[in-house]
Amino acid sequence: MPVYLDHAATTPMLPEARSAYVDALGVVGNPSSIHSQGQQAKRLLEESREVVAASVGAEPIEVIFTSGGTESINLGIKGLFWKRQQDAARPVVLVPGGEHHATVDAVEWLVRHEGARVVWLPVDALGRLAPSVLDEALAEHGAAVSLVSVLWANNEVGTVQDVAALVAVATRFGVPVHVDAVAAYGYLPLDFDAVGAAAMSISAHKIGGPVGIGALLLSRRSEVEPLIHGGNQQRVRSGTQDVAGAVAFAAAASAVLREFGGGGSFVGELAVLRDRLVAGVRNAVPDAVLRGDPAASGRLPGNAHFTFPGCEGDSLLFVLDVAGFSVSTGSACQAGVPEVSHVLTAMGVPDDEARGALRFTLGHGTTAAEVDALVAALPAAYASARKAGFADRVVTPGR
Repeated sequence: MPVYLDHAATTPMLPEARSAYVDALGVVGNPSSIHSQGQQAKRLLEESREVVAASVGAEPIEVIFTSGGTESINLGIKGLFWKRQQDAARPVVLVPGGEHHATVDAVEWLVRHEGARVVWLPVDALGRLAPSVLDEALAEHGAAVSLVSVLWANNEVGTVQDVAALVAVATRFGVPVHVDAVAAYGYLPLDFDAVGAAAMSISAHKIGGPVGIGALLLSRRSEVEPLIHGGNQQRVRSGTQDVAGAVAFAAAASAVLREFGGGGSFVGELAVLRDRLVAGVRNAVPDAVLRGDPAASGRLPGNAHFTFPGCEGDSLLFVLDVAGFSVSTGSACQAGVPEVSHVLTAMGVPDDEARGALRFTLGHGTTAAEVDALVAALPAAYASARKAGFADRVVTPGR
């Protein structure tokens, strides 16, 4: 039986979410229709919106359902940028190094097509942006800044940002902040309204909901220019809403509510398994280097990211895959050419070390036996990957 340790990419649907999804698929009616069946669909949709809102400390009106995290991030970043140009030219977008590609690609599109100027802010060796660095950048660029976008927790190395402190800095300058909370949602307690960000992106399939639905949390006081037009079914997004997806999303969000409402043990148990994995990897392969914040409180509870010297992460991934373990390098691959992780590059990790990156992420259903089995398989897999050596050419992303 394969061992799945790539929950950061997607985690299996929870049984309650799958059951809710199947039942909701049988509901007939467009939630924008005024007849009784349409209103039944609308009721299910709005009840789901309330649950999702509660799971992140937001109001229902602040929940804009989208097709997933990528659309949410694009709507948050592009929408804020466009809205901020309406009364003055504000071309500068401030983004820390090492953000998710949905953010990187969105801001680089704005540079190419909308005259934006992105300023990549330096992060420390753990992948964390210091509030003082953001303060200096805002002071330097002043009224030219349209927005700041930052990860709540890094999807590759698991480092958690001090989002509240960063938002507080930006607020002093009157600059809105978009937060990518896709990796953090379900694993950290999130309170959108308390943090004070203008917008925040989340996705259902990271918490045990279905692929194909996410949300942008847009504060009452904030506005964005829509990406999609034609119907105005939601505040800033047009299109017939996915009732079944929303219902399943809410079922998964209910588990998040229970977890952080004081009755859950999932996150605590996951952190114990993560620490077991980290200790096991270090013992099995002493040369392996843990990346991201080594402190338990400073990283996602299910994330263990290592670099393994003397081998390609892809080679180690393939060897482990053959042995029955699904893991991730956490980096992209274009046209078959391995690419050094831009996250590790931003953290100052040398290319020859970054090439050996491997990310293990735990989630619902992960067991101690699976963690121990991976640790037992690692020494032989690492030896095999080292024997394979490095690929002839590695591309370092340029920005």
